[in-house]
Amino acid sequence: MGRLGVDIYPLQTGVSLRRVTSFGKYLGGTAANVAVAAARYGRRAALISRTGTDPFGEYLHDALRGFGVDDRFVTPVTRYPTPVTFCEIFPPDDFPIYFYRLPKAPDLEIYPDELDLDAVRDADVFWVTGTGLSAEPSREATLHALEARGRRGITVLDMDYRPVFWPSREAARAEYAKALAHVTVAVGNLDECDTAVGTREPRAAARALHELGVELAVVKQGPRGVLASQRGKEVEVPPVEVEVVNGLGAGDAFGGALCHGLLAGWDLERTMRFANTAGAIVASRLACADAMPTFDEVEAVRAR
Repeated sequence: MGRLGVDIYPLQTGVSLRRVTSFGKYLGGTAANVAVAAARYGRRAALISRTGTDPFGEYLHDALRGFGVDDRFVTPVTRYPTPVTFCEIFPPDDFPIYFYRLPKAPDLEIYPDELDLDAVRDADVFWVTGTGLSAEPSREATLHALEARGRRGITVLDMDYRPVFWPSREAARAEYAKALAHVTVAVGNLDECDTAVGTREPRAAARALHELGVELAVVKQGPRGVLASQRGKEVEVPPVEVEVVNGLGAGDAFGGALCHGLLAGWDLERTMRFANTAGAIVASRLACADAMPTFDEVEAVRAR
């Protein structure tokens, strides 16, 4: 449940948008990308979101269906255009991103009374994002869905902190705390953990998330790999080295792979290594959703 839009990515790398002359069009948005990534592993995935009533919105429905993601809960908003996102690509670690979501993005117009709460309760994994908490009515709808879910199964908050969507980090922290009380899994990088619990130290962040009721805390540390903490067990795995092309979709690939590993019942270390590898593969490719790997692709890289 959450962000959906069109990614417009330059086909030239190492070049400012000021000088780029050609672009590719892709499905984007954190929640949508995670759904696509999970579907790549044969999982049944659906997305709760909204688009504008324009050709870009129609494209997103086509793309979701093409990736095998159920779009029945993606509904139109007449008064706002489908959002687009541009980026610049300066490998290996500089990827400025520009969100065009004004006056408001349709995915923030999800209302509580529109939700299919039976579907929310029945899902083996229910995944929400921090962006969905950044504005009403999406904030109320997200919390309403989490409350109705009642911590069933695997309930995930992808912290997905984007400063441009919030008046301050403190405002985001207050809303994250409400959501964290209802989830079993929290996923974020060091900056997102700082937003949620006020510390960038990985183990301290994991402890703070556990104190808020989270069972599995996943702290992504960039070049230091990922730390996962669950029921007194701690696993830290190193990153997978690749030649980076575009790092923007790596976290979403990690998320879809995390869903797959949790549903498969793998142990914590195998799940983290699989998710890390999936993220690395996407970082070595241009797009996000289109770049999500299959199970065989991930296992081939792991074997090497």
